[in-house]
Amino acid sequence: MSPSLSRTLLTAGAAAALIATATPAGAAGTPGPIVAPPDKIVIELATVNGSGCREGTAEVAVAPDNTAFTVTYSEYLAQVGPGAPPTGFRKNCQLNLRVHVPSGFTYAIVQADYRGFAFLQPGAWGQERANYYFQGMPQTSQRTHTFNGPLNDNWQSTDKTEYADLVWAPCGEKRNFNINTELRVNAGTSSPQATSFMAMDSTDASVNTLYHLAWRVCPTP
Repeated sequence: MSPSLSRTLLTAGAAAALIATATPAGAAGTPGPIVAPPDKIVIELATVNGSGCREGTAEVAVAPDNTAFTVTYSEYLAQVGPGAPPTGFRKNCQLNLRVHVPSGFTYAIVQADYRGFAFLQPGAWGQERANYYFQGMPQTSQRTHTFNGPLNDNWQSTDKTEYADLVWAPCGEKRNFNINTELRVNAGTSSPQATSFMAMDSTDASVNTLYHLAWRVCPTP
């Protein structure tokens, strides 16, 4: 990805394998949900900030069917043990996205899938945390997933929101979408001379974060 944070991230062929997310029926008296709008969406990475995602180390790709987008990281790793810096036990990343959607439609995040790799010694533990919100609106409650050692394998967690509880982008307004994530590793009762780490990283192309979108038609003014 270009170091320029204003670079437009168009639909990527690499995201073609992403699976469409079905959306349930809407409540009576409100515009009904749809599978996805017919026109393409465009996502711009407006700003990126945090110890886990230096500029140029996070990329966004949109699924061709407009039902999901993927964020891939290349330097997102928390660790403890010999050689780890004092602040290395916690890494975080805030992505600020401009999401351009077709006129007359709105969207919400219905599910987020996080993936990575963890090497945790017996007695150590790691955590993945996340929340997401639209600019000027309250943050969602923080979701936390804990992984206990011993662990030497890929990890995965899922945050899913019921349809009735979805937070929709305001119709007719342009509000950036914020994603806050955090990785944390604690040595726990493991040896202080042992290394433990947890990563969201793109060394393996299958290691990324996938956000599923729900869509609906905005009310007629």
